[in-house]
Amino acid sequence: MRGALGGWIDSGARLTEGRVVDGIDWLRIVPFVAVHLGCLAAFWVGVSVVAILAAIAAYLVRMFAITAFYHRYFSHRAFRTSRAVQLVGAVLGAAATQRGALWWCGKHRQHHRAADTPDDPHAPAHGFLRSHFGWFLTRRHFDADARLTRDWRKFPELVWLDRYDALVPVVFAALMFGLGALLEAAIPAWRTSGLQMLVWGYCVSTVCLYHATFSINSMAHRFGTRRFETKDESRNNRWLALVTLGEGWHNNHHRYAGAARQGFFRGETDVTFQVLRLLERGGIVWDLKPVPEHVLAEGARR
Repeated sequence: MRGALGGWIDSGARLTEGRVVDGIDWLRIVPFVAVHLGCLAAFWVGVSVVAILAAIAAYLVRMFAITAFYHRYFSHRAFRTSRAVQLVGAVLGAAATQRGALWWCGKHRQHHRAADTPDDPHAPAHGFLRSHFGWFLTRRHFDADARLTRDWRKFPELVWLDRYDALVPVVFAALMFGLGALLEAAIPAWRTSGLQMLVWGYCVSTVCLYHATFSINSMAHRFGTRRFETKDESRNNRWLALVTLGEGWHNNHHRYAGAARQGFFRGETDVTFQVLRLLERGGIVWDLKPVPEHVLAEGARR
């Protein structure tokens, strides 16, 4: 019990030793379950326009942090930026409550190395629920292979954020509560409160963010079209691309993962890439890696 509780605070705790690694440590995943149950409180705290807007904003900002920084920057080094912006991206990504950047990056790199094989952490062959979220609830996947993120471990701030990965989500949730309490006192006509903003701005928004992100693992290797004949079963799915700001062009991504864009062709909406282009114009990011011409030519033939 002590190890499981410690894992809520310090992910450096070794929770896998002496245990069945494919089993779920139910005590440790209480916070994950609690965020889902927190959504039910929406029937109690009610809803307001400001709470809905806060939930949408929290979803979009954190989804961009996952897609642009956790995925394209940390996992694939698809563009470059300063150390300060790198840290901001890691903090915003951590607010999405999907563990730290190094853990996320390590698991994603493992996925690309072994896509749709038994060594893939979330291969569809493991079953829908297991590939959607069950895989990371197991003790086997509590830790990520540190060898896969050696390039980022030279930054102590990233290592610290990865170890204490619960801190940023707790702070974010507290800020949402504080914002709601402040608005309740200052502008009562907006009909919000601390608890309402906590439920909508954190719980509801986070759960939607969870399952949109997880859908790339569970659905983008099952449903959609294949522009490229990759060795895995990755697929392009327009609907998933819309809710994940461009991640649904998954077959494109598996054909060439190093590009800053995943919507390779006209009509393949990639909001994350468009925002990155705006940031590039402002000098905040640079060296966005393009899709090679031979890859575009290959895809255009299909």
